[in-house]
Amino acid sequence: MASLNLNDQQGIARIKLLINNLGLSQSAFAERIGIDASNFSKHLNGKLPLSDNLFNKIVVAVGASKRWLLTGEGSMWNCAGNCEKSIPTVTIDTIQPNTADGAKIYDIDVTAGNIARERMFTDEQIIGSINIPTVHPDCCIVRVTGDSMTPVIGNGDLIAIREIHNKSLIFWGHIYVVLLDDYRMVKYIRRHPDPSQVILRSENPQYDDIEVAKSDIRDLFLVENIIRIDNRI
Repeated sequence: MASLNLNDQQGIARIKLLINNLGLSQSAFAERIGIDASNFSKHLNGKLPLSDNLFNKIVVAVGASKRWLLTGEGSMWNCAGNCEKSIPTVTIDTIQPNTADGAKIYDIDVTAGNIARERMFTDEQIIGSINIPTVHPDCCIVRVTGDSMTPVIGNGDLIAIREIHNKSLIFWGHIYVVLLDDYRMVKYIRRHPDPSQVILRSENPQYDDIEVAKSDIRDLFLVENIIRIDNRI
């Protein structure tokens, strides 16, 4: 690292901080931005220089601020916390059986029903799997009904989700599955003027914002992919 110039050292540190904030492994992050994991490791080890093309891939794939990546100034993200981040959408023809590798599909509608949290992701709920590079195998795939998030997430679409164990670390403007005592919702989470609360926002403008105390959120899952299947399950 001593042979690196100061800008590259600081750039590498910011990329590592971004990876940590996203809760991804280095290889999963490389996959997300569409770069070979071995080459990406060389960038972070200083064996390959940081390039404008690399920064552009990161900006497009995860919504990071290029200004922040280059200089450390401003927000880590392209906006200060009240803009919606796009999510990769995948269309596939079919799903694999539940004995196959890949991310498991659970027979769960995360916007309806009263199944207990501890029974949501049990083996008996698995109905299949999806094994494609853009969907991380550690994600859980579940179903969404309703039109509050259309056209981004349609009625019957599947979403790949990842549990957030530290609920104080919220990526503002991202879509989450939010579990409260009486409701399960898929919404954008936006910053509230009161730091003890958050705003849950729908994509469909016919739905009003919902203000929720952070303490009322029982479980939180980040939506990483939207999956559309031509032949519905």
